[in-house]
Amino acid sequence: MRHLLLLLLPAFSYAGVWPDNFGAFHRTANQPVHVSDRPLWDEYGLQVAEQAHYESDSLKFTAFAYQLQDSTGALGAFDWQRPANAKTSALGKLAVETADSAMLAHGNYLLFFQGYKPTVAEINTLFQTLPRLDQSPLPALSGYLPEKQLVSNSERYVTGPVGLEKFSPGISPSTAAFHVGAEAQLAAFQTAKGEMKLAIFSYPTPQIARERLVDFQRISGAMAKRTGPLVAVILSPASPDDAERLLAQVRYEPNITWSERVPTRRDNIGDLVINAFELIGILLAFFVVAGLSYGGVRSLRRRGGPTGEPDSMITLHLMDR
Repeated sequence: MRHLLLLLLPAFSYAGVWPDNFGAFHRTANQPVHVSDRPLWDEYGLQVAEQAHYESDSLKFTAFAYQLQDSTGALGAFDWQRPANAKTSALGKLAVETADSAMLAHGNYLLFFQGYKPTVAEINTLFQTLPRLDQSPLPALSGYLPEKQLVSNSERYVTGPVGLEKFSPGISPSTAAFHVGAEAQLAAFQTAKGEMKLAIFSYPTPQIARERLVDFQRISGAMAKRTGPLVAVILSPASPDDAERLLAQVRYEPNITWSERVPTRRDNIGDLVINAFELIGILLAFFVVAGLSYGGVRSLRRRGGPTGEPDSMITLHLMDR
């Protein structure tokens, strides 16, 4: 019985993603979402998939929420699920919209609204109620794609062999070497001879990237380069010259965080010396006053003190024994 309660505890503690009210709408139904391509969702770390139906007078819409393991998984799911005709939205850094829908990624969540485009205020209120929200920073790799000639909404973020096989089957998982911590950002670029697909792989160290570059260069027809811990690859480009120009735009720029300590008065050597002399002066004054006080008391006692009796001395008379 105890083991059964432990298994059921997470189900009872989970309160659901969607609140009872969303702006002027109230929730009329709530249910799990059956997802297709389950292996890829699992690779992105899918934990909860839930949909809710909302109504307000004659208006209705359906909202979908996908809770992923972290922000990297949410980014991968966002790139994958983003509609091809979507346009940038003001709802967030990773947010797009169509004529009758909106989609955004926030932290480890992917949110989709079908039949309604929420306001920024409604979204910010929802963020405060999302259970187990993880707001870890997005991977830096997503910022290394060249912007020139980038095909809109063609980005794909790969974290494992399932995504690699789906989005770039020409590269084998063993060549990518996900077991050493590899991740990849893919995108399509428009050239005079058609679209060209670029894949940028990120590795923990430049040394690992240098080793992986050798395997990428062994792919028939592939062009690859290394920059820092990144390896950029283009498979069988129609124009090698265009591929060279595109690869040249991939440059690794390390992000250095400089933690500078703000100096205070305690760090000023002049103030330190002055404080030391002040402390020495206080100690000298204390010892002088204490010495004078003790000497004065002894002098008074030797003179007989207030009672006129001389200060007595104890004599042992050791020579008489």
